[in-house]
Amino acid sequence: MVNKNTLCGIAAIFLWSCLIGLARSVAESFGAIGGAALVYTVASLFLVLVMGKPKLSEFTPRYLLVGGALFVSYEICLALALGMANGRHQALEMAVINYLWPALTVLIAVIASKKPTHWLVYPSILLALVGVAWTITGDSGLSLEQLMNNVATNPAVYSMAFIGAFIWAIYCNVTKVLAKGQNAIVLFFIATASTLWIQYALSSEREMTFTLESTFTLLLTGIVMGSGYALWNVAILRGNMVLLATLSYFTPVFSTVFSSIILGISLSLPFWQGVAMVTIGSLICWWCTREKSNNSKVLEQVTAEK
Repeated sequence: MVNKNTLCGIAAIFLWSCLIGLARSVAESFGAIGGAALVYTVASLFLVLVMGKPKLSEFTPRYLLVGGALFVSYEICLALALGMANGRHQALEMAVINYLWPALTVLIAVIASKKPTHWLVYPSILLALVGVAWTITGDSGLSLEQLMNNVATNPAVYSMAFIGAFIWAIYCNVTKVLAKGQNAIVLFFIATASTLWIQYALSSEREMTFTLESTFTLLLTGIVMGSGYALWNVAILRGNMVLLATLSYFTPVFSTVFSSIILGISLSLPFWQGVAMVTIGSLICWWCTREKSNNSKVLEQVTAEK
């Protein structure tokens, strides 16, 4: 029987899977930067209520500075890529690009360790990359020319999504060393919200207009985001981390399903095929390099988010 801590982890994975669609909806109502600032503000307040007010003295400066900078950079890259996408379909492409981070995490870990690894790791990473290209080119067929043409329609968001995936992969490897059991996620959320508000103040983005529907979506998105982290924090203590690790690598599929429903769009077969490639590639990467005795520590640092 699945214990309640494991159920909390499963709930966190499904909540995170709803975030792409919800975040895009908020961006459409309040703007890319303003909407992201509002979401992270609500999520920060929710996390403070649930997890308590963080104290700077509890964390090492190196972890706060390096981990915080990477976390904030990643969250902003992903949020703005989703919000600034040309349309809802392109926003989902940004989500698929984001889910390259598990495979990239393994790649960086393998390169950094300089130790021999399973031969399947590199073909699996290539499969994930091909999957992303497959979703971007869609029905036009996979070709470098078509891929470049599609990226040229909005190079800024594609760049932010790719950079974000690499940043999160670095974060996963770095914090595993720097954190040493510390969890400054609440502070990192507050820092993300503050940075986004500064960006909003310096931008020429339109003034935000609140309606009953948009306010409800905003509150729901912030609470879903905060709840995901809070529940995962419970799951990593006594949950079945092998089960949660395996399930978390199917997040691209869950996220695509939920996001397409939330945003009310239908996706082509090539898009789903690309999502499947990214998922399978990442799963094989993890399976080939997993450390059976260290699953809890790895998952605690990496998290199944995004």
